Amino acid sequence: MNWFLDAPMLNATVDWLAGGLLDLAWWQVLLIGLVATHITIVSVTLYLHRHSAHRALDLHPVLQHFFRFWLWMTTGMTTKAWTAIHRKHHAKCEQAEDPHSPQIHGIRKVFWQGAELYRAEAANAETMSRYGHGTPNDWVERHLYSRYSALGVSLMLIIDVALFGALGAALWAMQMVWIPFWAAGVVNGMGHYWGYRNFEAQDASTNLTPWGIVIGGEELHNNHHTYPTSAKFSVKPYEFDIGWFYISLLSKLGLAKAKKIPPRLAYGEMRPVADEKTLEALIAHRYEVMAGYARHMRAVLAQQTQSASPSRALQAARRWLHRDTDKVPATAAPQLAEARAAYPVLDQMVTMREELRQLWLNTGRTREQLVADLQAWCHRAEASGIAALREFSLKLRAMA
Repeated sequence: MNWFLDAPMLNATVDWLAGGLLDLAWWQVLLIGLVATHITIVSVTLYLHRHSAHRALDLHPVLQHFFRFWLWMTTGMTTKAWTAIHRKHHAKCEQAEDPHSPQIHGIRKVFWQGAELYRAEAANAETMSRYGHGTPNDWVERHLYSRYSALGVSLMLIIDVALFGALGAALWAMQMVWIPFWAAGVVNGMGHYWGYRNFEAQDASTNLTPWGIVIGGEELHNNHHTYPTSAKFSVKPYEFDIGWFYISLLSKLGLAKAKKIPPRLAYGEMRPVADEKTLEALIAHRYEVMAGYARHMRAVLAQQTQSASPSRALQAARRWLHRDTDKVPATAAPQLAEARAAYPVLDQMVTMREELRQLWLNTGRTREQLVADLQAWCHRAEASGIAALREFSLKLRAMA
């Protein structure tokens, strides 16, 4: 008898478990999930990355704490751990100590097990001590966020299930895998393996797409590694950084202030000879200049080898010819040497590329000596008989 009296209550409980307090359709829950995960992405790129790790951005204290709270609820990550690991990544990029380089660990491991690599590095006390300075250490951080990092995501599960029922559990699962997949897997993995490069930075960073929307602008990873202290990741007219859009909006509200943005390379009238201003512009924009040199090298390579049959040597040349010598893997070096021996024009361009690079690496020479070295380089380039070299040198002399 009591069972029948309690049947309406049981039915109500079942209905609540099915739809939660809000009783929304699946597509409405999905839409809420996409908005929630986007807020998480924004929290990572604005607060953890641009503000905490690189100090490129100042955020209002209220906004800082909102981001800390939201990340505690949706990821369980702490500011100190994320900041320290990312700073170490920049300091040791593509080296054995890099916490998550696909050049070291392999693309499959970083893409699929990036979260495990993050957790392993977070347990490294030396990394936390050396690279985690300047991160929050207040009462809330010590007694709640860091001490009970799993509590936040547990509360998030309870809230999701209470509001959305069974669909809330699926929503929570999506929230939990969002950062491990997009940040640890896609940005840390694919962002150092595949894509286009605006700048010939010393590492293997790439831009995944010119539209930084899904991952908050982190898609423009090569731009970021070239100018890591810049609050803005887009540099080309066709690129869009949604993170910078939010920063601009928050700045108008007095909640954020960008401290630095990427410098712009400008061209003016061509100087009769390269001078001290040319040298300054070259050093300041060296990665962009070397990217331009790489485009010339690829054009010459295509012209020189248009009738040649594909070979391992040519494949190695297409991939590594324009990279720094110390970044060429040992397995590709023999094929690269073979291609250089077969095509003297390419060999000369590689040689002169390294000579140009020495202008900012050779710290033992005076400014006057470096200017003379640059002038000599331009003279050799323009007298080389190689059209691409001459064109590059003339453009170099027009840099403002």
